[in-house]
Amino acid sequence: MAAGYNTISLGTGRKEFNPRTERPGLEHYLKEAGQGVLKQLGGAEHVDESAVGNFMSARFNKQAHLGAFVPMIDKGLRYKPSISVEGACASGGLALMTGIKSVLAGTADSVLCIGVEVQNTVKAIYGADILAGAGWFSKRKAGHAYFFPGQFSDRAGAYYSEFGRENARKGFARWFRNAIENARLCPTAQEHHNTTADLEALALTEPNPRSFTDHLNVFDCSKVSDGASGIAVLSDEGLKRAGIAYQDAVEIVGWGHAVDDITEDPPQATVLTTMQEAIRQALSAAEITIEQLATIELHDCFTIAGILAVEALGFAPHGKGADFVAAGNTARDGRIPMNTTGGLIGWGHPTGGTGVHMAVTIWEQLTGKAGLNQIAVDPSRPYGMTINMGGDDKTVVAIVYKKAE
Repeated sequence: MAAGYNTISLGTGRKEFNPRTERPGLEHYLKEAGQGVLKQLGGAEHVDESAVGNFMSARFNKQAHLGAFVPMIDKGLRYKPSISVEGACASGGLALMTGIKSVLAGTADSVLCIGVEVQNTVKAIYGADILAGAGWFSKRKAGHAYFFPGQFSDRAGAYYSEFGRENARKGFARWFRNAIENARLCPTAQEHHNTTADLEALALTEPNPRSFTDHLNVFDCSKVSDGASGIAVLSDEGLKRAGIAYQDAVEIVGWGHAVDDITEDPPQATVLTTMQEAIRQALSAAEITIEQLATIELHDCFTIAGILAVEALGFAPHGKGADFVAAGNTARDGRIPMNTTGGLIGWGHPTGGTGVHMAVTIWEQLTGKAGLNQIAVDPSRPYGMTINMGGDDKTVVAIVYKKAE
């Protein structure tokens, strides 16, 4: 992969966001992200196919058929294959997998992958109903008004009961602090302008079941975001055609794609079992261990999801993920830096775009293009990983990367 590009993740928290004024639509974000990638590739002539990851534009924007918007990005893309893919919040990851499989199949040497979502078109309570489509909608009436916050609040409640509430909340608060501190260094992040002095104290605000959920507050949640990210998946020939040097690309060395039954409840509320399997597949394919990872972008749609993902990776035993995070191990200067541009809580969560944004961040980090967000990459740990989850642990895409040589 190479030639990554992110638009601003726009929503509450950005100084330029005004809910009373008209804001950019899907076309704007698709065009900006697409043109940002094409500029680095040397033009549309160096793209053979395109894949667009999006979850719910048909409801948020009353617009489907996003693959056919790709020629709008550049007339040089007219008549070239383009497809849109959907897998709830993992739609961006599925766009990347579509590009990977096209290159491996030999149908393309260069695939433009874009993830996009525009969600600030409805009030949050109505958006919660739209986003409930990432789960089994037959359960909607029995679920919380804020459906997915309710689902992960239940996971948090189970975690409190099993492992203790006080330590868990401290871990959640440190996760939030890390997210905002990283976002402050990233100009495109939704929380870039956040100036709160004591982030952990804010994050420890007691949940209010009357206004939100039983076990999570609003700071435990990812953002309602508008934005897009783009990156190119390339063969060696595709790199050569675009004039991109190996040192400016990352090699895809392994991946996992796991899916579970959307009609069933999680087998264990305090374990992300599908994520565990996707991670196992990816690490096995790459033939590495977690100790060889320099940085990870994971799907923190909620703070509890971040904690459970740390355990799914194996960095902490079951029930000890909150302690691992609270100790600073996942901070940008910690043992294993995670979500270095803020993740879903700090950078934002334009749902279908998130998986591509993760890939762009790993590409930036491993090639030294992350600007103020740059971390030191130990040559003995040269790998990065993205973990993009759709729904309540139902579709998960995990990809392992290494700086190309």
